[in-house]
Amino acid sequence: MLVASGDGSVKLFDSALNDFPVQNWREHNREVFSVHWNLVSKDRFCSSSWDGTVKVWAPERPTSLLTLPTHSCTYSAAFSPHSPDLLSCVTSDSYVRVFDLRTPASASNHLTVQIPIHGPASTVVPPAKPGMPPAPAAAPPAEALTHDWNKYRPTVVAVAGVDRTIRTFDIRAPQQGPLAAMVGHDYAVRKLAWSPHLSDLLLSASYDMTCRIWSDRSEKSGGDAAADHMRAGPAGPVMGAELGRMGHHTEFVTGVDWCLFGSEGWCASVGWDEKLCVWDVRAFMG
Repeated sequence: MLVASGDGSVKLFDSALNDFPVQNWREHNREVFSVHWNLVSKDRFCSSSWDGTVKVWAPERPTSLLTLPTHSCTYSAAFSPHSPDLLSCVTSDSYVRVFDLRTPASASNHLTVQIPIHGPASTVVPPAKPGMPPAPAAAPPAEALTHDWNKYRPTVVAVAGVDRTIRTFDIRAPQQGPLAAMVGHDYAVRKLAWSPHLSDLLLSASYDMTCRIWSDRSEKSGGDAAADHMRAGPAGPVMGAELGRMGHHTEFVTGVDWCLFGSEGWCASVGWDEKLCVWDVRAFMG
């Protein structure tokens, strides 16, 4: 088990051993905000920090294998579940960055894709509700706090953060803007998790004390929604649908994830209320 710490350290624990931790790395200069195992090769993991770097590690090595500079506070980093060499992150300067570790380091430090989350094509204005005045223009770029790779569509990532909007992007066409947008949270979105069972379903956890279930509506395309989007050009994102919400937390919800085993739909969430809630997503879908 990996732990990201506020003191800048990354710790590795083995529940079968009495020594805790079994490894303790101290290379980051600021708080470590995320850690993530490589789900394909399984012999590496990454970490991201407020110090503006992403680091790649091997459990048996006393020092990191690689440092990737982002030059901005990096809240979330993750390996692709489809490739052992693709690594992504989101940062406080509102970019999605994708690194391909197979490329020469050169001056780009393996950086291959950089998507402005709030670029002109990425601006999302929530639709006005009946009887309400039109929504104001979109706010300036806000910090991106979380992202996740889709488990079935290898080039699609979901991103969210301080502006409360969840967006999906295809890394094959960064200039096209978001594929879909999901609007509804009242405060910042702190965590996203795509379903391991359904390609269009994802969970979000927010400072508004709710977890919400969403569909990006990609299943309605009848094919590759991302490819359709690229062929059609930047016509604007599809508006996703909120399918339900869980509101049993009484403080900020900071984490949510799916159970990989058993019946599809089980998940767990954690929050500042010191609660771990285990629940069935299907019970909260309207």
